[in-house]
Amino acid sequence: SRDNLDARLDLSRGHWRFRGGLQHRDNYGSGAGVLQTLDPVTMLGSDRWNADLTYHDAEFAEDWEVTGQLSYLDGSQHNTGAFPPGTRLPIGSNGLIDFVNPVRYVNFANGFRGIPENWERHARAGITAVYRGFSAHTLRVGAGFNYDSIYKVREWKNFGPDPVTGTPIPFLPGTPLLNVSNTALVYLPTRDRKVTYFLVQDEWKFARDWQLTAGMRYDRYSDFGETVNPRAALVWETRYDLTTKLIYGSAFRAPAFIELYNINNPGANGNPHLKPETMDSLELAFDYRPSDKLQLGLNFFQYWWKDIINFVPDPGGTTITAQNTGSQIGHGAELEAEWKVLDDLKLVGNYSYQKSIDQTSHRDAGYAPHHQVYVRAEWEFLPHWQLVPQIKWVGDRARPTGDNRQPISDYTWVDLTLRRKNILDRVELAFSVRNLFGADAREPSPAGLPSAPIPHDLPLAGRSFFGEIRFNF
Repeated sequence: SRDNLDARLDLSRGHWRFRGGLQHRDNYGSGAGVLQTLDPVTMLGSDRWNADLTYHDAEFAEDWEVTGQLSYLDGSQHNTGAFPPGTRLPIGSNGLIDFVNPVRYVNFANGFRGIPENWERHARAGITAVYRGFSAHTLRVGAGFNYDSIYKVREWKNFGPDPVTGTPIPFLPGTPLLNVSNTALVYLPTRDRKVTYFLVQDEWKFARDWQLTAGMRYDRYSDFGETVNPRAALVWETRYDLTTKLIYGSAFRAPAFIELYNINNPGANGNPHLKPETMDSLELAFDYRPSDKLQLGLNFFQYWWKDIINFVPDPGGTTITAQNTGSQIGHGAELEAEWKVLDDLKLVGNYSYQKSIDQTSHRDAGYAPHHQVYVRAEWEFLPHWQLVPQIKWVGDRARPTGDNRQPISDYTWVDLTLRRKNILDRVELAFSVRNLFGADAREPSPAGLPSAPIPHDLPLAGRSFFGEIRFNF
């Protein structure tokens, strides 16, 4: 379940543009559960307010193009539970879940509940300049500063020690949730992060039909240090209808605040010593357009993923903590096509293959499908009437190391949409059936120790019907 409210404002004049918005989410069901518990009671909610002011001048000075931006994001989020009413759990001497050395088992008639809330803000400033004064080069430089902060945290819960007495909160029916905000027992302390960066890139047309783009970005984070990421792309206009690209990229993912600082949490705890994840990738791509009605693309890729952040069990305990653990190597290929068969019929499709190996176990990393096929037709069978069938096939998904369940089944998913445009010039109607044949389609649930908490995976929706009315004014 989910209630959505989205509002956007976009104003521009001359070289200036202002954008603002609100994204409100409420009564957001937790789906598979915050802790893989199939909790029908937990509800999530969040608010995000954003604003940015951009200045762009393509002729700022002779041969110079300049873009500057100030942006601000303020957000809050909360949830209302952990385990649903009726849960029976082993509890240790500290009042927390303990599967190894429990002192008693407790039936939580009202659920094992927590209401964590946090407020965060992100302020950013950046400027980018492009110089085109060289005959064969286009130079891009940029710099910026980001400030990220968890500035307020509140929490109520009915488990763990009492911050005043130090003794476990009594697990009695009707006992109110205890406010542990502004104490050492809160789930996430307030923290901030400062980031400075600069980048440089050069586009060099060094020969006829050849172009080399090379660049580098440097980031310095106040909480874990610095990272340097180069990128390069060699483009060859092989012939009038074929373009060939060889691309190398280096990227990173900074640890999230919850991965760094979560504490006192029955689900997962943070680790302030985390390093960022890193990934290097290499891609060979072909873009072939033999006619204005047919476009083909073929990509081959290889990636190297290191210092992967995972939550792993703590030795001799019942908690899990974020760690840089393991690495992956993967490769694959993608083929895509778009063909305008007739004036009123277009076909779009793609096929992808990928395989990823866990470098620790030297086995398939699991979860992701090895093969996917997608085909869509867009047929305007009468003026203003359009029929759009689409088919997706997902197959050959392995389990990760330690998950001894049978491989997850393949599935074929069919959608059908009927659309009527230009009703009274301003109205458009559409009717859709998703999962037309009611396929038993499932996505893999996370593995667990010693077994997966949701053993039969995560079922996707059955046959569903949707109607849409669109007004243009």
